[in-house]
Amino acid sequence: MATVLPSSKSVAVNPLKMSQPLGAAYAFLGMDRCMPVMHGSQGCTSFGLVLLVRHFREAIPLQTTAMNEATTILGGLDNLEKAILNIRNRANPDLIAICSTGLTETKGDDVHAWLKLIRNRRPEIGDTQLVYVSTPDFVGAFQDGWANAVSAIIDALVEPAPRRNPRQINVLPGCHLTPADIGELRDIIESFGLTPVFLPDLSGSLDGHIPNDFSPTTLGGTTLADARGMGAAAATLAIGEQMRPCARRLQERTGIPFELFDRLTGLETNDRLVSWLSEMSGNPVPPRWRRQRSQLQDAMLDAHFFLGGKRVAIGAEPDLLWGLGTLLAEIGCRISCAVTTTQSPLLDRLPVDAVRIGDLEDLEQGAVECDLLVTHSHGRQAADRLGIAFYRCGLPIFDRLGAAHRCMVGYRGTRETLFEIGNLLLADTTRHGAAPDTWQLPQTTLSAVLDAA
Repeated sequence: MATVLPSSKSVAVNPLKMSQPLGAAYAFLGMDRCMPVMHGSQGCTSFGLVLLVRHFREAIPLQTTAMNEATTILGGLDNLEKAILNIRNRANPDLIAICSTGLTETKGDDVHAWLKLIRNRRPEIGDTQLVYVSTPDFVGAFQDGWANAVSAIIDALVEPAPRRNPRQINVLPGCHLTPADIGELRDIIESFGLTPVFLPDLSGSLDGHIPNDFSPTTLGGTTLADARGMGAAAATLAIGEQMRPCARRLQERTGIPFELFDRLTGLETNDRLVSWLSEMSGNPVPPRWRRQRSQLQDAMLDAHFFLGGKRVAIGAEPDLLWGLGTLLAEIGCRISCAVTTTQSPLLDRLPVDAVRIGDLEDLEQGAVECDLLVTHSHGRQAADRLGIAFYRCGLPIFDRLGAAHRCMVGYRGTRETLFEIGNLLLADTTRHGAAPDTWQLPQTTLSAVLDAA
C-alpha cells in the first residue's frame, strides 16, 4: 500500500500539473459545434491554446472573456455578455461552454446568475445552449477540470427518458484516453451489437481529419441531441476513477446503473470489459477479440525479457499513472518513483512505496537510479540529464507526431504499448553496449498474471 506524500514546496519547479480550466476546455472540445470560453485574462487562454495546438497540431477553437485589472475588480458581467454575443454572431455554435479561472474565482463572480440575466435580456441567444463550470486553477488539476466539465454537461442537458433502449450504452471516458483510444473502445462496443454514446467524444473532433468546409467551432464530437438522449441508455460505462462522480451524477438524474473500469490497459481488465459487454448484449465474444487476447499474451511473454526487473519513474495524472504503473508492475517492472498532480483514491493502491504530489523536479530526483522515465514531453530534458530511456505519455506531447493516434486501451492497445516501451529499453541498452543475448529472464510476477488470466 503506497503512502501519498503531499507537496511541501513553496513553488513548483518545472511543473507537472496542468490546470482545471484547461482540463474543462479539453472536455468541451469533445462536443460538436462547441466554442469553449475561459472566463479570465487573455493570458490564461493563450497558454492553454498554445499547449493544445502543439499537442494536436490542429486549429483549436478557444475563446476568452479578456478580463483586465478594472473588470476583475468591478466584475466581469459585461465582458461575459460581450463574449457570448460576439461568439453567437460570428461562429453561431450550438454550445458555448464557459470555464472559470483563478482570476474570476478569487473575485467571486456569480456566473450562474449572470447567465440567467443575459438570457433574459438577450432573447437572440435563445437557441444557443450555455454551460458553465467552476474550475479554479488554484485547486485540483487537469483531470478534475475534465470531470467537472462532464458533470456540468450532464446537469445541463441530460434528462430521464420515458423508455430505455437496451442496445444503447453511455460511455464516460477520462481525460487520459486519446482520440484513438475512444475509437478503439467504440469498435469493441459496437462489435457486440451495442450503440455507444460517448460524452465527450474527442475521436470525432480531434482525430486529425481535414474537413470539407471551414468551421470556427469544433469539428465533430458529441452532439447536443446525443447528450440529451443519454437518459434512454441501458447502462453507463465509465473509464477512469475521475469519472466516478460523473457516472453517479448521471445515475442520480436518470436512474441508469453504471460500471466503472479504473483502467483499460492490461489483460485482466480487458477480459472483464469484454465479459461485461457480452453480458449486456447477450452476444458471445467475437473471435477477433479472442485472437487479440492471445496476441497480447504472446506480447507479454516477449516483452517480459526486456521489461522485467527494470526500474521505472512515472509522472502523470492519477488515472494515467494508475493505468501505466499497474501494467508495468504486472510485466515485472519495479516502480521506483511515482509523482502525480492531485489526490485520487487510486494512489494508495499503486505498487510503489510512496506517491508524491509534486513536479518534474521531484520526478527527476526520484529517477536517478532508474532505467526508464515516463511522463509528458516536458520531461525530455530530465531524461537527457539522467541518460535513461524516455517514454512520452499524457499531454502535452509536442516533440513527436501522432499523439492523438496513439492507442493504449484494449488488447491491441496494450500490446502496442508494451512493444513501444520494450523497444525503447532495447534501443537504450544496445546504445550503452549491452549485448541482447546476455539478458536473462528476471524473476517477476508475469507467470502468475498469465495463469490467473
